[in-house]
Amino acid sequence: MAAEDRDGARERARTAAPQSRTRLDQPRSPRRNLLPEWDPEAFGRLSEKIARFLGTGRFIVWMTATIVVWVAWNIFAPERLRFDSYPFIFLTLALSLQASYAAPLILLAQNRQDDRDRVNLEQDRKQNERSIADTEYLTREIAALRLGLGEVATRDWIRSELQDLVRDLESRLPSGPERAEREGEGPRRPA
Repeated sequence: MAAEDRDGARERARTAAPQSRTRLDQPRSPRRNLLPEWDPEAFGRLSEKIARFLGTGRFIVWMTATIVVWVAWNIFAPERLRFDSYPFIFLTLALSLQASYAAPLILLAQNRQDDRDRVNLEQDRKQNERSIADTEYLTREIAALRLGLGEVATRDWIRSELQDLVRDLESRLPSGPERAEREGEGPRRPA
């Protein structure tokens, strides 16, 4: 009976719809993404440009001029041409919208700058470590050279030793008439 059950299960497995098997030796096919795709670097560069402009005096001047013109227009223009009366609700909404976009763009630009600073600090730290290692190596080499030079005869030391030997030899040599006799001339007699 068990053999018949096994044969039946095999037959059912063959006739059943083939199951999709995941192959681990091949990459998956990419899924369709419903969200728009963008280059994060390009978006980051754009946000940095905007943040740089928002931090300039030019932006403040333009923003101030825009607000002054807006308020002046809505106060002094004829009634039918005014689009934002006294409490300036539309102006407040426009400034809030501008601020709500400016804040995340500025934060994104700051995060990118922090990342660049972190990379620069890491490179500086590695460079400092190499400089310290090189300095320590050179210090050890100079110390080894000094120790080695302590054993080497210098020109001044040789000169002083030779001068000492000359003085010693001069002191051992006989003076005046004794020297002449030794050299074979004999003593000089007055004529």
